[in-house]
Amino acid sequence: MAKVIRLEKHLPDTWQDAMQDFLYWKQAQGVSERTVQDYKLHISQFFKRHPKAYDDPKTLKKNLLEYMAQPVKPATFNLRLVYLKAFFNWCIQEGIFTENPLSGFKRRKDEGRICNLDDDTLQQLLTLPNKKTFAGLRDYALILLTLDTGIRPKEAFSLLVSDINLRNLNVVIRAENAKTRVSRTLPIMPATAQAIRDLIAARHPAWKDNVPVFCTADGTTLNAQTWGDRLEYYSKKLGTKIRPYDLRHSFALLYLRNGGHAFGLQRTMGHTTLTMTRRYVNLTEADLKEQHSMASPLNTLIGTKKRVRRVKNHD
Repeated sequence: MAKVIRLEKHLPDTWQDAMQDFLYWKQAQGVSERTVQDYKLHISQFFKRHPKAYDDPKTLKKNLLEYMAQPVKPATFNLRLVYLKAFFNWCIQEGIFTENPLSGFKRRKDEGRICNLDDDTLQQLLTLPNKKTFAGLRDYALILLTLDTGIRPKEAFSLLVSDINLRNLNVVIRAENAKTRVSRTLPIMPATAQAIRDLIAARHPAWKDNVPVFCTADGTTLNAQTWGDRLEYYSKKLGTKIRPYDLRHSFALLYLRNGGHAFGLQRTMGHTTLTMTRRYVNLTEADLKEQHSMASPLNTLIGTKKRVRRVKNHD
């Protein structure tokens, strides 16, 4: 019988080593690079504030309680909880710790920030890009695409020419580029297709197929910082602050106001659950009340819009 050799498990000596092993493990699971960087950010932020917490479980729990008790916004609290909890669950799995100090913590209710831009502002925004330049063509096409589909900025930055079918009027977000790691196909309107067609026609002949559609004038990948700066430039001209995600929010609200279905919105925007979609639905309830007061059949049946007659008092 062959001799079985047992390998002793070596535990990471420092939190940096543990974090790196954890990040490798997450990468092996197929998470996006953005998610890996988010894990690294939140784990590092805690341990840089409490560098000795890794060496003593008692100190670790005390430091974590102090860290999570800080007066931060619900969104910040929830991000810390999700990323740190996942890391400590992995530490238990690896035998580094015996319990997760965050096991009893729950996410805080976060209403989130949803921007509601009016139609006039959006129409003015579409007139600002200088379509005689490549950057202006790109900005115009990207604004249209976002208002037409609600695509996330990072998903749009990753689109290649091969991902866009101008004849069938759709855009494919590949799984590796989707935030949820699930591919989806977005229908687009002819106006959006024409703007993208003009942008593709303006590309440098030397650019290869792996150069994204929404790139810089020198063919490098567009990023959130650059796109944010471009929208800030237009915001100053408009006198209204517009951020990249504000266009996605505007799509969702206008989609519902124009008769779109909540489940269709969920699939188009790539929400894994209806939780986020419901926020948009709730914001449009006031619109529904206004429409109801204008369109109710009672307006014609009993004339509720007319002045109400005074009821005489009878002794």
